[in-house]
Amino acid sequence: MKNIILISTTFLMLLLSTSPSAFAQYKPVDNGSTLKFTVANLGFDVDGTFSGFQGTLSFDPQNLSAANFDVSIDAATVNTDNSLRDKHLKDDGFFDVKNYPRIRLVSSKISGSGKNGNYNLIGLLTLKGKTKQVSFPFTAAPATDGYFFKGSFKIKRKEFGVGGTSTIADELTIDLNVHAVKA
Repeated sequence: MKNIILISTTFLMLLLSTSPSAFAQYKPVDNGSTLKFTVANLGFDVDGTFSGFQGTLSFDPQNLSAANFDVSIDAATVNTDNSLRDKHLKDDGFFDVKNYPRIRLVSSKISGSGKNGNYNLIGLLTLKGKTKQVSFPFTAAPATDGYFFKGSFKIKRKEFGVGGTSTIADELTIDLNVHAVKA
């Protein structure tokens, strides 16, 4: 009887240790992380950044089917190195930070061979109350305290109701460099 209990307990512990809930949990931190966007305005590239990273990343390169990212940034941290432009971007015509304080990305699938740390993310980006699917390649490099995730993708700002008709291009590029530490 003791052997049956011991075997059952061992099997249960093995099962729990390989379940998705046993995944290493990470949290994004501002130190070492950047979210940069680039958009053309009057034919010139304008760069900006966001900070205020929050969320959770469940990641194990050996079990990508259970990986999950749910991260956001503080929309009010928009910084283009021009305080007048930043104030304008925070208003309701652009990011409307009063009503939509966070910009959020939630993965629906993470895949890839993992060779050289290369992966693909399909997920939902929510910006200014509108949610659209995005897809992009990213890399994951181990760090002593977690991972460095790096990726880039393009979106159309008008699909999210950001800005109206103006001299600003509709398509912009978003570059992510996320330092995630063990939660």
